[in-house]
Amino acid sequence: MAKRRKAKQRESRAPRFWGRHAVLAALDNPARTIRKLWATHEGIAGVDIPSGLQIEMAGVADLGRLVPQDAPHQGLVIEVEPLDDIGMEDLLAGAEDGRPLVVLDQVTDPHNAGAIMRSALAFNALGLVTQDRHAPPESGVLAKSASGALETLPWCRVVNLARALDQIADAGFWRIGLAGEGELTLSDALGSKRIALVLGAEGAGMRPNTASHCDAVARLPISDKIESLNVSNAAAIALYAAATSE
Repeated sequence: MAKRRKAKQRESRAPRFWGRHAVLAALDNPARTIRKLWATHEGIAGVDIPSGLQIEMAGVADLGRLVPQDAPHQGLVIEVEPLDDIGMEDLLAGAEDGRPLVVLDQVTDPHNAGAIMRSALAFNALGLVTQDRHAPPESGVLAKSASGALETLPWCRVVNLARALDQIADAGFWRIGLAGEGELTLSDALGSKRIALVLGAEGAGMRPNTASHCDAVARLPISDKIESLNVSNAAAIALYAAATSE
């Protein structure tokens, strides 16, 4: 297996997650190192606490000061170590027919990235591929938006996305970039091969070099009454289409 490296944490401190889904998923993940848990008595009731974990009981207002304003912590906050990176070779080694791969080109908003993770896990995607520098770091917002998927969905961060797309093609994937100007509809572009769905950032879309490394550029057949869909909505629709195509 390819050697894994520790994910670079771009925040000044270890990320803090909040909310039951994000916290419980992290606690259940054997690959996740938990530094500390803060909890209210109500929030921690019924939670299976790993042996040796440092716990600090606190009030609702105390927890509110540990997270962004108005963040719905639900009585649980944890401080964690970022997960180890997954190498592209390791990710592709687990490829199975019928399982799509999701590739994001400079999607930096953690709400969108987290929602895409959630949809990818829901449709049994093989994993997520992003750039290392132009993707959101692990954070409470990302974990909350992913609703537990951050702990389960394999996430490969790469330096060069074009090179990664070449590796994906070599592994037998048909690379479909999603763009409003695509001549094909997504249903026409889908084939019998393994599918890699490539999505660009909202507004800017895929970069030209990324699009040139796709086998097809396709659009979703949306009404002309609206210009475009949110990238996380587009990803969910594309994943459904890939899952139900013959």
